[in-house]
Amino acid sequence: MTAEVTHSLDKEFNPWLAAEARFHTAADTLGLDDGLRKVLRSPAREITVNIPVGMDDGRLEVFTGYRVQHSIARGPAKGGIRYAPDVTLDEVRALASWMTWKCAVVNIPFGGGKGGVICNPVYLSQGELERITRRYTAEIIEFIGPEVDVPAPDMNTNEQTMAWIMDTYSMHKRQTVTAVVTGKPVNLGGSRGRTEATGRGCLLVAQEALKLFGMKPAEARVVIQGFGNVGGMAARLMARTGFKIVSIIEYDGAVYNPAGLDIEALLLHRKATGSILDFAGGENIDREEAMFLECDILLPAAKENVLHSGNAHRVRAKILCEGANGPTTAQADEILAARNVFVIPDILANAGGVTVSYFEWVQDRQGFFWNEDLVNTRLEEIMVNSFQDVTGLAGRHKVHNRTAAYMLALDRVAFAIKLRGIYA
Repeated sequence: MTAEVTHSLDKEFNPWLAAEARFHTAADTLGLDDGLRKVLRSPAREITVNIPVGMDDGRLEVFTGYRVQHSIARGPAKGGIRYAPDVTLDEVRALASWMTWKCAVVNIPFGGGKGGVICNPVYLSQGELERITRRYTAEIIEFIGPEVDVPAPDMNTNEQTMAWIMDTYSMHKRQTVTAVVTGKPVNLGGSRGRTEATGRGCLLVAQEALKLFGMKPAEARVVIQGFGNVGGMAARLMARTGFKIVSIIEYDGAVYNPAGLDIEALLLHRKATGSILDFAGGENIDREEAMFLECDILLPAAKENVLHSGNAHRVRAKILCEGANGPTTAQADEILAARNVFVIPDILANAGGVTVSYFEWVQDRQGFFWNEDLVNTRLEEIMVNSFQDVTGLAGRHKVHNRTAAYMLALDRVAFAIKLRGIYA
């Protein structure tokens, strides 16, 4: 691969540049002026902290952490915290902006935020992870809070991580503050239905898309990339609804059954063996081959940039439902559009998680908790209405769904900024 091609791919895979490209496409269609564009695209605050941590072997190590608050125009910043060795400020900045647009698309009163710590949790003990989390929280404590910025779990963080953050924050405030984070254990103020929320949101918008195609779930063949919280839950819920899940793709390979996989049995097999491979109810196939099987719905639910200019032409799905954040590059959008792939963009498709996080924040602040049926009913109402808002706007302006979703989000945030005015 030449240096020129490598540089081109680096630019294509840069999440901040991808977010910028989509922003400008939507802003052009809306006719936003340059001044408002500058306000909308500029993060409100970017925080970088160095985190000294005593390791189990007695060494002192320093980790780098970030928290970006992209927008607080419509409410507190909202977004996850990820732990990974390849976390970058550009990535966190892009994910924070996506959270702004995602919250606006589903019309919940949050802005966008995101955080990350550069570390590899695979090589860290539980004690080391706790010390990193608590010191990271202490370093950013003046910038978070129920009215300011509400973190949540993300890649390699979980409800235990959120419990540590809540406890650290509460100790500093000298009172229990459950609403400082979402994604907590239910016994510490978490919401019922939160674990399933992102996967359930994918199910709900996929069902709405099928209606536009005149199809029923039992007629739909689905390929899902990723079998973690989002992909695994989407697979389980879709299978229960009657969808035919023909392939599941993981980091070490894929399994395929044209008649449909038994998802519950596959989950048990993965739990017993640590892998989806060699499952009795399907055949092992190459993970690249599986991504481009002929199907009705392709649901990438793993990492960013899995569909790009080098492979988007191979997609053979009618519907692309983006369970992950940023699974499709901006260059791939044009290729998919030319192939008439119906895209349910990430800022709509995976917004079920932040929607139920909003419900958790509301419940914590009220001190009154809902049953799971109420959570799911209210989630369905928001996801279905948001799908109709996006596809309706796409139809009226003759643009693709992703552009329509960004237009809807930008318009809502811009409207809030115009009403509030610029403080000087």
